[in-house]
Amino acid sequence: MNWDWDKLQEKRQQQQKNGWGSVGKGTWGRREDDEPRADDRDDEDRFQRQGGGPSGPKPSFKLPKMPKVEGGPRLRWLILAALIVWVLSGIYIVQPDESGVVLRFGRYVRTEVPGPHIHLPYPIEQVYKTKVSQVRQTTVGYRAQSVGGVFQQGRVQDVDEESAMLTGDENIINVQFNIQYHIKADGAVDYLFNVIRPDQVVKRAAEAAMREVIGKNSLDDALTGGRVKIQNDVAELLQAILDRYEVGVQIVAVQMQDVQPPKEVRDAFKDVASAREDKQRSINEAEAYRRDILPKAQGKAQQVVNEAEAYKQTRVRQAEGEAQRFLSVLKEYEKAEDVTKKRMLYETFEDILSKPGMEKLVLPSDAGSKVLPLLPLDSWKGGGK
Repeated sequence: MNWDWDKLQEKRQQQQKNGWGSVGKGTWGRREDDEPRADDRDDEDRFQRQGGGPSGPKPSFKLPKMPKVEGGPRLRWLILAALIVWVLSGIYIVQPDESGVVLRFGRYVRTEVPGPHIHLPYPIEQVYKTKVSQVRQTTVGYRAQSVGGVFQQGRVQDVDEESAMLTGDENIINVQFNIQYHIKADGAVDYLFNVIRPDQVVKRAAEAAMREVIGKNSLDDALTGGRVKIQNDVAELLQAILDRYEVGVQIVAVQMQDVQPPKEVRDAFKDVASAREDKQRSINEAEAYRRDILPKAQGKAQQVVNEAEAYKQTRVRQAEGEAQRFLSVLKEYEKAEDVTKKRMLYETFEDILSKPGMEKLVLPSDAGSKVLPLLPLDSWKGGGK
């Protein structure tokens, strides 16, 4: 039987209150002339039997037994199953177009690539999955209208406070445009935690970039042929702003949807635009006529030059050939003058006499020594007719 130490202490305190703790006490605080009571003696004897006393060992204590809970094995199985479910809750899959950002007690620790992974269960670690390849879009200056929750193509609502901008030549113009972007492969952490509402940051930065670029260009550039350059400048400036803010997005394209003057002066601008179109049409027609007539004139001029050059070359080659022929004949003539004279004479006679239709009169060699010969000139004259 265990000794009730608390009960003994309570009795001792009660005895001290009754005056037992004064000078002259005997063992355990009793006066020498006091007679211990029977119940006190029984308590002391019980205490000493169990090895207690002022110089003896301290009394031993035993923890009280826990009460048995009904259904204990079932409760243990439930706890084990809950523990397994808690551990398995750390298994997750990152899709091919996603990036997994892992936080441990709220601090970034790593970024996971697509595929199955495991992390320490909540609340130790937590995973944020964001789509990094999805092309996102935001609009400035207009909102797409929907009917019954379905967006209608071509139906928009103007937002003049966003679209009204000042050009470099101090004209007001309404510019409606949209921005297409996606999260960088290594920018998921910046997109999630560096800024609050990153999509709104992209929109406001795009509006600021467009205002700056429009302010450096004229009204005609924004309305006509300078739109491509403006879009490229805005995309470059916007990307620089977002990189400086560390938003973690990449600009894909900036497209100007509608560029118009304010409603109050829109009619006047339409007249100006019509006049500008007429001017451009006249310029195009004149340019087309120039492109049609100029090649023809150039071709004709080149033809005349080529013909003249050919005639020149022909005459030069012919003159050179005749001169060369004369020189060759002269060379042969100098070798044998008599023979050459006779040959040339014969060749000349042959050439003359061989002509068709020519009448010939042959006289003997001694006809000149006689009476003047009679030549039939009348017949020759008639034949010539």
